[in-house]
Amino acid sequence: MASPAAGAASALLILLAFAVAGVFSDGSDHRYKAGEPVPLYANKVGPFHNPSETYRYFDLPFCSPEKVKEKSEALGEVLNGDRLVDAPYKLDFRVDYDSKAVCSKKLAKEDVAKFRNSVAKDYYFQMYYDDLPLWGFIGKVDKGTKLPPSEWKYYLYRHIIFDILYNNDRVIEINVHTDQSALVDLTEDRETDVEFLYTVKWKETPTPFEKRMEKYSSSSNMPHHLEVHWFSIINSCVTVLLLTGFLATILMRVLKNDFVKYAHDEEAVDDQEESGWKYIHGDVFRFPKNKSLFSAALGTGTQLFALTTFIFLLALVGVFYPYNRGALFTALVVIYALTSGIAGYIATAFYCQLEGTNWVRNLLLTGCLFCGPLFLTFCFLNTVAIAYSATAALPFGTICVIVLIWTLVTFPLLVLGGIAGKNSKSEFQAPCRTTKYPREIPPLPWYRTTVPQMAMAGFLPFSAIYIELYYIFASVWGHRIYTIYSILFIVFIILLIVTAFITVALTYFQLAAEDHEWWWRSFLCGGSTGFFVYGYCLYYYYARSDMSGFMQTSFFFGYMACICYAFFLMLGMIGFRAALFFVRHIYKSIKCE
Repeated sequence: MASPAAGAASALLILLAFAVAGVFSDGSDHRYKAGEPVPLYANKVGPFHNPSETYRYFDLPFCSPEKVKEKSEALGEVLNGDRLVDAPYKLDFRVDYDSKAVCSKKLAKEDVAKFRNSVAKDYYFQMYYDDLPLWGFIGKVDKGTKLPPSEWKYYLYRHIIFDILYNNDRVIEINVHTDQSALVDLTEDRETDVEFLYTVKWKETPTPFEKRMEKYSSSSNMPHHLEVHWFSIINSCVTVLLLTGFLATILMRVLKNDFVKYAHDEEAVDDQEESGWKYIHGDVFRFPKNKSLFSAALGTGTQLFALTTFIFLLALVGVFYPYNRGALFTALVVIYALTSGIAGYIATAFYCQLEGTNWVRNLLLTGCLFCGPLFLTFCFLNTVAIAYSATAALPFGTICVIVLIWTLVTFPLLVLGGIAGKNSKSEFQAPCRTTKYPREIPPLPWYRTTVPQMAMAGFLPFSAIYIELYYIFASVWGHRIYTIYSILFIVFIILLIVTAFITVALTYFQLAAEDHEWWWRSFLCGGSTGFFVYGYCLYYYYARSDMSGFMQTSFFFGYMACICYAFFLMLGMIGFRAALFFVRHIYKSIKCE
């Protein structure tokens, strides 16, 4: 039976094959002749401050053809909410147009009200020209000088100007702006005649085709942004080094004293009262309660860790360049499916080590532990998106594709991994024998109970990442671009180290207090950073963003709950593995009777 290492290696090979085959590639290396049509696709419109609330371009009464031609899209593009259609503008290669009419249209009262409502909410449009993204606002609000909202004026832009740069036979850059003098007054509900116009200006540039995407990533690479990122890293590193060094020094000195004391106790008479972590050696390796759930959480956490590692590998080799539409979503779906065998193997192997008997139920629990809450959240949010007629609502065909991937790839690999784990026949390596009856845990002060310990354990790792969190949130839930994956990877490594170390320290103090139920505690303490990140979500939503409305609020808190839950499982696994390694090490170092 294949080992999980072989499975991981094969998964990585498949991913590399995907990347080489061009699944995540740009696909826009087109050369054009003068006068040749260049594809321009209108994507979506929506409130600028609500990134999840987007609608089809022609949901607003713009000039539209009799039959709207939709572009076929990949899985990741659909998951990203992209719905590309042919735009009403004709932008032929190196052909200038000056105030060319798109169409003349009589806007009914309902159309005027729809446009006015959109302008009031700061609606923007997004298009793609030769796979280069462009944005613009559809109108503006004239608020005058301290006028009350009832006297504000609402205007629609009817003249769009495209400035396009080219190098030989390739499109290099496109910018769009509006003619501020060509406005349509939308303040009152009355029928209005509108002539929509556009202007196209071409200009040659020496910028090579290979560097045309650098414009979009340059904002996050600006010196003042990089200074903040590096300050964040240095701050995290210094904090981590000081605190971990402090804890390491204390632990090493305390452990050294413990070893000396226990060695002396063994030479002395045995009539003294026992205390300390050595004297619970007969209970410290007693298997935890709910061993099936514990094993499933461990397996799922390992899979999510593998998923995160593969995503970082792809990011570091340049797969997720700015506006590679849907690449991240495609990678997440594919890698999650391919790594499900890891979850099955780890969960079932560990469950069998804990002398569990119902491994099939354990395997099903592993498959549902993360997918179940994610599926329920998706069902609710997709229903909300359908009610809003938003592009975030997945078409039935896409849902079928995801179900097929889960049925034909994820679940079979999970089962294969589970069978391999069951047949691994490995035993739990405990340096001490477990006694027949558990030792009574002495009364503990309130700060040594689970919740205060989790609060202490989560704060330090969160403090190491919170500065970087703002930039990630501003990218995922805003319009900033995040491309400094190397810095993010360093922060991720710091997060893992701090999580492991703080969990080890708290596990030692727990055992020193003769509390031998450390299994679940170490997992909960390791994963507690997920609760802090969710707490940061509340702060970001109310203090750092302008998001509003039921749909955006439910999408933000719904999907962030799933992400924080994934964090909890992954970091919980890291915390438990570090604590298990530590506990085995210290009990190997003493003589257990």
